[in-house]
Amino acid sequence: MGNKTLVYAQKVHDNLHESYKHLLRLENAFNALGKKHPFPLDKESFLKILESVEYLAYSDQIIYRFSKLQDCMGAKLFKAVLLYEGENINKPFLDILNQLEAINIISVDEWFEIRDLRNEIAHDYEDNEELAINILNTIFKLKKELEDILNSIKQLVG
Repeated sequence: MGNKTLVYAQKVHDNLHESYKHLLRLENAFNALGKKHPFPLDKESFLKILESVEYLAYSDQIIYRFSKLQDCMGAKLFKAVLLYEGENINKPFLDILNQLEAINIISVDEWFEIRDLRNEIAHDYEDNEELAINILNTIFKLKKELEDILNSIKQLVG
């Protein structure tokens, strides 16, 4: 392995480490919240969460860690993987996603669903209970896909 490959491998490992950290904290928040309010959440459970400072903090942590995880993967990890694979990353993000799909790391459609949810979170959702419930339940559903992507990358770089 050349020096460049070692540097790119280290970047992938560093970004994987950061991503797994966010995933672990996301999972911990789901586990803590799920002990009292199992997922998927219904409106009654969500209203009880809003009444508890502790459980509200877990729901905020879920949203925060999901956003951080999606940002890390999209902004850093994916490009590092392609550099490690010897690919040019000076191209539109859609082309980067298509390359990752070609090596069975992601599904472009699934990534757009994840990204769209991240963009939805960026807007104020706190005054809309139905939207907040949907966001938390969708994150719960998508966390497995995020973990699968990370595991695929980990397997690729060894």
